[in-house]
Order: sequence, then C-alpha cells, then structure tokens
Amino acid sequence: MHMPSSAPGMPGAPHTSHEPVIAVRDLCFAYGDEPVLDHVDLTVERGEFLAVLGPNGGGKTTLLKLLLGLLTPRSGSVTLFDGAPKAALPRIGYVPQYSTARLDFPVTVLDVVLMGLAGTRRGLLGRHWSRDAASIDRAREALEQVGLSGMEKRMVGELSGGQRQRAVVARALMAQPELLLLDEPTASIDPQGSFCFFEFLGTLRGPHTLVVVSHDLSIATSTFSNVAFVNRTLVHSRGAGLTPEMLTMLYGHHEKTCPMGAFISSVSGLFPVLPRMDELPPVATTAPSGSLVSADATPSPAAPSPAAKDA
Repeated sequence: MHMPSSAPGMPGAPHTSHEPVIAVRDLCFAYGDEPVLDHVDLTVERGEFLAVLGPNGGGKTTLLKLLLGLLTPRSGSVTLFDGAPKAALPRIGYVPQYSTARLDFPVTVLDVVLMGLAGTRRGLLGRHWSRDAASIDRAREALEQVGLSGMEKRMVGELSGGQRQRAVVARALMAQPELLLLDEPTASIDPQGSFCFFEFLGTLRGPHTLVVVSHDLSIATSTFSNVAFVNRTLVHSRGAGLTPEMLTMLYGHHEKTCPMGAFISSVSGLFPVLPRMDELPPVATTAPSGSLVSADATPSPAAPSPAAKDA
C-alpha cells in the first residue's frame, strides 16, 4: 500500500509522552435502571493510538459520548486535557460512521473538507466556513496528509469507502485537533481496506492522539499502541493484541477442557499482546570476541504465555 508522504502536521515517527489526554476514573453510567458502564478506569497519554473494542451493546459508543460531553456520568469522572469534556471540544476532532451518508449528494471532496472549519468561524448567519484562498490551501494540505492529493474536485460519491473515510478524517484535521475520536470508521470499508485504513491512521500519531471505537476484533493486529476492551467493565492493555482476560469478557469463563476454553486459548495466540517500542528490550550488540551481548546487563524477564497465565 502506498502511504502518504510527510505533510505539515504529520510526524516522521510515532511519539508519545506521559501527559494524560484522557483520564476516566471510577466511571459509572446507566440508561434508567440499566447499567451500561460499571467502575471504568482509563488513561490515554498524548500521542497514543488506542483501539476500544467490544461487542455491540457493550458500552463502547456510550463511552465515546461521555468523552465528547454528550452524556453525564452517574458517578466517577471524565477529564480531557485536565478539564471538562465540553471545554476541550475545540481541541477534539470527531470522525463519525459514514455508512449512512447519501452518496448521490452533490458535494465535492473539497467542500467536505472545508466543512471542518464550520465550528471555528462565526458570522451574522451563525457558524460557517469560507472558500477563501487560505482555507482552500489548508484543505489541500489536509487532503495531502491523508493521501487524497489532487482529488479535491471529485464528487464524494465517486470515491471508494476507504477514500471517503480519509476525506472525513481530513475534514476533522482542518481544526488542527490534538485528539481524534473515531466511531466505527471502517463500517463501510471491506476487510482488506480496513487494515490499510488503520495503517494510515497510525501515520497520524505524534501531534495527534487517536482513539478508535470498533466491534471488529481483528483490528487488534493493526498498529495500535494500546487496546481497551469494553463490555460493561473495561480492561486496558499496553501494546496491540487481545489478552485472555479480554476474550473471557466476550465469551465468558471456560475450563481448558471445554471446547470454548480451547478456542479462547487459540485466539489469544493469534492476537498476541505486543510491547510498545519504549518497552522493548535493548538491542544486542557484538562484542570484540564475536559473542552477542546485551546493551543492558540486566536481562528483561520473559512475558508469560497465555497458557501460563491460565495455569
């Protein structure tokens, strides 16, 4: 797959810091008497690329709405950039599902991207966006950043599903957000295109912190830095992959002798938890004698396998 070249705002390499962008503490939420989220804790640091996975009805979209300030917790707290979610909205870009959009609507790719400025300008007729030269140049830069350079005059309905989602991401980037929240962004994209799309999103890490909500467990093999699994409660794992605990939340607890227990163990092997780059052991170097030695004298303990954890 051809990845877009570096453009203004695009990092040359992923970079994270320990500064929290999202902090969820002991969060509980219910619709009426029906609990949806129960004592959820989550921290997302600047520059991370988080996948929020889970079954339909498990609370993923509710969590996203709480992060956007559209819902109020029953108890606990949600802070973004050390403040209330609504106060952080100017620093957030949101990419909704695009599967229900009318493809015959007469709008160009450039028009879609320029809509990203609608919330940043206000005039006599309310919020609007402009087609001045500076705005158009900025939109073209955003299109270059998402790999759609030269397509600004195309009609949106002429694009593939993956290209349409990239155009929507470009629209979100127009406001120069620090945090990007994406809700089921590959709902209208075929499986092969989904992996390419998440690979593309990984190139935005650095100046942007990304949180992707999806029910597709297979994306756990993509280039995420972290994975969270939501099914009323939340389990958070550093590194891409699904832990046995996450799979147990989805399928329930089963003994190893049970066929479902064997299935969970096998799936854990397919989606291993990968370490983050800053957690990898030091690279071995060659000593003068020709033997391999580690750059660090202290060996890193081996991570236990899923089977060992279940023993």
